Amino acid sequence: MSSPPHRDGAAGSATVIVVGMPDRKEILEVAGRAVPVSNPDKVYFPRTGHTKLDLVRYYLSVADGALRGVAGRPMVLKRFVHGADGEAFFQKRAPSSRPDWIETITLSFPSGRVAEEVVVHDAAQLAWVVNLGCIDLNPHPVRAADLDHPDELRVDLDPVPGVEWAQIVRVALVARDVLSDFGLAGWPKTSGSRGIHVYCRIEPRWTFPEVRSAAVALAREIERRAPGDATSRWWKEERHGVFVDYNQNAKDRTVASAYSVRPTPDARVSAPLDWDEVPVCQPGAFTIDTMPARFAERGDLWQGIDQPAGSLAPLLELAARDKAAGVPDAPWPPHFSKQAGEPPRVQPSKRRADGPAAAPAAAPEVPPPAPGKASGPTGRRRSSMPLIEVARAASKADAMAGLERWKERHPGAWALLGPSDVLVDAMRGRYSTWTRIRLNLRNVPAADRPRQEELEVDYDPWAGAGGQPPAS
Repeated sequence: MSSPPHRDGAAGSATVIVVGMPDRKEILEVAGRAVPVSNPDKVYFPRTGHTKLDLVRYYLSVADGALRGVAGRPMVLKRFVHGADGEAFFQKRAPSSRPDWIETITLSFPSGRVAEEVVVHDAAQLAWVVNLGCIDLNPHPVRAADLDHPDELRVDLDPVPGVEWAQIVRVALVARDVLSDFGLAGWPKTSGSRGIHVYCRIEPRWTFPEVRSAAVALAREIERRAPGDATSRWWKEERHGVFVDYNQNAKDRTVASAYSVRPTPDARVSAPLDWDEVPVCQPGAFTIDTMPARFAERGDLWQGIDQPAGSLAPLLELAARDKAAGVPDAPWPPHFSKQAGEPPRVQPSKRRADGPAAAPAAAPEVPPPAPGKASGPTGRRRSSMPLIEVARAASKADAMAGLERWKERHPGAWALLGPSDVLVDAMRGRYSTWTRIRLNLRNVPAADRPRQEELEVDYDPWAGAGGQPPAS
């Protein structure tokens, strides 16, 4: 298989020279530095056959654009040491064994912990990060020079299962118009998965809570203008259509940056777009094979994103008007402590009905666990929703395969489920992510609801947690 073509440029610092080594390493000369690539022939994308060296070469071919999204920003290392089909683990702390030309900076997190994270500035540092098994790049929305004031507002349009691409596009265009009405320029890109991201450069004047507050106001305004297509509801049981994920702007949240390859079977890329092509584009058209030629022909479509930076003042005024009208804050991510003004952090189906007019109701039950498991779909929490659990899997592909087997056994129940009844959650284990699938059978008549069965896929994310990650 041929590797993506190289592209000369300032970020790539002229020609990339590949030299074979007896220990099966390749040495790339990038930006005046010798960058080793370990296990260069390791296949990272089994369906397409792309290797780790292909991945590194891809990033060097689009280095000018990729660096625009990550340069000067602390980065979480999301490592896929077994390739795109394997589980990933998040590494916030920079490896202790690293070249002296790898820069780092110390960040503090909502938990109170601190970590020394990698900061990339040039193509050599970029290649070094990719060699660690980082298929996609996950920078924070701040610059190392000012860790307390984000310079990006990130609009993450996340469709619920079953939503068509055309609906995601409609919401993206509404987001563009709302941003423009509030004085901000939106820069769109495919997420590289199922959604669309819109980024805005903002003046680094506001704190993380203020930026998130602006994002909440933005999400609610998008929902007001497109109530049938978009939602700002945090709880999955309340969502429909396309969720505008405002919490991606909370501190310690990262999003795959522009030109990132995503861990999909077809090696899809998070591709910057012109607004004119948003209505007609197809996300599968942008891959590790097609993006280098597109980049060579059109250059970086986000070249102008840094100027001018916009103001959040109009969106913060909208947030203040919402608050004055009695609209509460939206729920925060679960790892944050309870925030002032935040509504009860409990799913609507689990809230108690208070007040004299509330009709008496039986206490909700704890959904039973699958045979052989100690906890069920809601852990120890009670729920008024008839939830069952289908799979706990190391990869999303394995979990979805388990769901397909469940569907074959229960076609009648499956036909009654809506997209919001299928809860696919990316969970964090100690070192890696895993996938859980639950089903809400609220729309299935009680007499016809399938019982909780043994899990189709039964993965224990905590087994062997003390082991060391394998070589990338």
